[in-house]
Amino acid sequence: MFKFSKRSYRNLKDIHPELITVLVISIKNSPYDFTLTNGVRTTSDQRELYAKGRTLPGNIVTNSDGIQTFSKHQIQSDGFGYAVDLYPYFNGTVHTEGEDVNLRLTAIARHIIKTAKELDITIQWGGDWKNFKDTPHFELKK
Repeated sequence: MFKFSKRSYRNLKDIHPELITVLVISIKNSPYDFTLTNGVRTTSDQRELYAKGRTLPGNIVTNSDGIQTFSKHQIQSDGFGYAVDLYPYFNGTVHTEGEDVNLRLTAIARHIIKTAKELDITIQWGGDWKNFKDTPHFELKK
């Protein structure tokens, strides 16, 4: 049985309670341990991520610029963020790339979606998106 670290709990701050419920229940019997690496983002944080692969070095990691197109990581009109990013935790550390990470993320995602469905809550995984895969991303659909 797994449990969240202090870091993961900090990343749940201001996240919608339904998404928190799904994640807290999911971690307990997840097929693999995972860590929440990102929750709510400021507009400034979102703008910086949007610049990656555009005006800053790196790969494009988001299509939401934080101003014209809002990310679900940003606080929505009800005062909550609707998205988190997570990665598998194994061998004493968080892993962000590699075939083993992809396999674990897929298994974790299927588990989280199944748990959400049992709770009658709809979660979308960025790994299921057609045009832009974002495998660490999970969001509440309302």
